[in-house]
Amino acid sequence: MGHDHSHTHGITATGRHRKRLIAVLAITLAVVLVQVIGAVLSGSLSLLADAGHMLSDAAGVTIALLAAWIAGRPASDQRTYGYQRAEVLAALANALILIVISVVIFSEAIRRIGAAPEVQTDIMLFAAILGAAANVASLMILCGAHRESLNVRGAYLEVLGDLLGSFAVIAAAVVIMVTGFQAADTIASVVIALMILPRAWSLLRDVVDVLLEASPKGVEVQMIREHILSVEGVTDVHDIHIWTITSGVPVFSAHVVVEDGVLNARGADQLLDKLITCLGSHFDTDHCTFQLEPASHSEHEAHQHA
Repeated sequence: MGHDHSHTHGITATGRHRKRLIAVLAITLAVVLVQVIGAVLSGSLSLLADAGHMLSDAAGVTIALLAAWIAGRPASDQRTYGYQRAEVLAALANALILIVISVVIFSEAIRRIGAAPEVQTDIMLFAAILGAAANVASLMILCGAHRESLNVRGAYLEVLGDLLGSFAVIAAAVVIMVTGFQAADTIASVVIALMILPRAWSLLRDVVDVLLEASPKGVEVQMIREHILSVEGVTDVHDIHIWTITSGVPVFSAHVVVEDGVLNARGADQLLDKLITCLGSHFDTDHCTFQLEPASHSEHEAHQHA
């Protein structure tokens, strides 16, 4: 006997925060334009690196928005969960973009070692301060939403990295203005590249967990098993599977062995309600499936396979 409880396919976590992502995208693109112009006029590699990182952020947010639109398409017989995994694939693309950008920045910084050109620090400082202010505004827009969606989290982490990158550019500009140490610009570029990699790795690891259908973070399978076994009439539970379709859409399934006397129409219905209530209190999901098995049948199968 199977039971499918409220399998709704509504707006995904990223879709719920689409307006925030659009606002961040607009801010980011405006700052990228300013920083690219500033990098060309000032000759600053660190400012260009920060602009490149922000451009990758804009690309990532664009991908996330497209993925949210695709994920909102209805399910079909061929795609029973619809296109909700598109958001996870977009997060994967974001992580890969971050890695590529960091490698390119690092390579260019290494090439400039020993041959750092003179930098116009006034333009460099102005563009970096403007970038920092824009990043703070974007972080405020995304604050809170980043806990619900991998894509929003990816955008949040990228903006946070941009803020740190802007601080590095500001620090480099101040050092050059005070001491004339031109290599500070190249050093700041390396710092920016190194800051990107850990965040990219963290996002990539979470995406891989979803694609490999690992149990969601914070979910203790043994605790859920114990609570199911505590429901009156349940004698055993096995074949427990917990995974995530996309951000905010966890899924649960299990085979539940019950006393034979429970499996009448009314008893089974009451038992399923208890199981769903139990699961809902310990694991927040509307997507759960229980297969009820009578104890006699379970014992028969065990004897056959012995």
